[in-house]
Amino acid sequence: MAKDDTAQSKGNGLTAEVARFVLGTEAGALPAVVVENGRKSILDGLGLALSGSVAQSGVLVRRHLDDISAAGEGATVIGSDRKAPPRFAAFANGVGIHADDYDDTQLAVAKDRVYGLLTHPTAPALPSALAMGEVLGSSGADVMLAYHLGVEVECKIAEAINPRHYQTGFHATATCGTYASASAAGRLMGLDEDAMLRALSIAGSQSAGLRENFGTMTKPFHAGRSSESGIVAAQFASYGWSAAPTILEAPRGFFSAAGGGYDEAAIHGKLGNPWTFDSPGVSIKPHPSGSLTHPGMTEMLRLIEENDIKPGDVKRVRVGTNSNMPNALIHHRPQNELQAKFSMEFCMAILLLERRAGLNEFTDEVVMRPDVQAMIEKVDFVVDDRAEAAGYHLMTTYIDIELADGRTISGKADFGRGSPAIPMSYDEVATKFLECAEFANWDMGRAREVVARVAEFEKLTDVRGLMSLLRKG
Repeated sequence: MAKDDTAQSKGNGLTAEVARFVLGTEAGALPAVVVENGRKSILDGLGLALSGSVAQSGVLVRRHLDDISAAGEGATVIGSDRKAPPRFAAFANGVGIHADDYDDTQLAVAKDRVYGLLTHPTAPALPSALAMGEVLGSSGADVMLAYHLGVEVECKIAEAINPRHYQTGFHATATCGTYASASAAGRLMGLDEDAMLRALSIAGSQSAGLRENFGTMTKPFHAGRSSESGIVAAQFASYGWSAAPTILEAPRGFFSAAGGGYDEAAIHGKLGNPWTFDSPGVSIKPHPSGSLTHPGMTEMLRLIEENDIKPGDVKRVRVGTNSNMPNALIHHRPQNELQAKFSMEFCMAILLLERRAGLNEFTDEVVMRPDVQAMIEKVDFVVDDRAEAAGYHLMTTYIDIELADGRTISGKADFGRGSPAIPMSYDEVATKFLECAEFANWDMGRAREVVARVAEFEKLTDVRGLMSLLRKG
């Protein structure tokens, strides 16, 4: 487990291993399945940045950019008519991708980890790679590699840190995501190993974000700030800013301070071996809600459609999971759309009423509809001993629907649609992207061109053409 070796030098420590991986990996090292899955998550992230741009948080972010005069030349603020310095474009786009809690999620490996809850890999990594790639005029292949390197660092750090990190309140997307952004930006900027070490260390001192803010605009703020902070870290490192060389493994470093320790075997020698996008995989969300709701939602929708369950047929619903899931799905009687994203009760209720749960269903108006609130009251979300025994690395969900005619219809799911067990194709992700673009009132011709270009992302000679399709004017 935790390894405290104060004698480690900057050349042979764990942080140095991460820096060497980021700088030494070439595009040819990416397996075909990793590139293929990466294209899907990149397209997914771009669509979510578009739909997130019209969220209230998007409006407020642009107000903030106005307040600090962060406009002019730089990188695209997706869904707007403006550019901003890379750090601020990354902030805005990170907030946008995570605004609707519709972005991809990392899967866990160890049984004491919380399945699907370690981190959202794309929200911190992609905005950083795109912003730096745009201002540098980088190729699609270079941006794709930087993105994957960031995701890999983020996910392996999240897997390695003691589960206490998440369970006691840290938001791993915010904390581990900062390392993702620094890795992606540092790679594109051409930092040497010493500078990359310092960039990771500066990122570690900016690593923050608390889960108490789930269900508020501050949750997507975490993703935006982690992406921004990583760029700041890489930029300051390039100036010659000093920082400790062992920020991950040191006794007063990230793993110890934020988690009380780490599993060295989960990260040492594991970067790109295998790549997270290959195994255990990354889930793309079919619904704009917390990932822990998705197995239950997938199964509930199947039960509704197979049995033609009408809202008036429902007397009571029981949803049983392991004890870690209510620890994240904390809003049992949601009063707005952000709370609804972390409410198993709402997610079950809206499917029973509408047979769908997309961006148009997760609004304040829908959440507060009398029929929705009444159906929420019929849903009991409980800890189930069978799910508890299955382990926290699974999202095992049991559903029992008690009908007015005396029948009970039951189901069980370990995985949701969009997970590696039930993956989405590129065409299915493209459909989601186009729905997000339509939600943002985006020109659909330009949206379809984005789909076509991302399908061959690594062949782009310059990402600036793609980014222009995501900017007004």
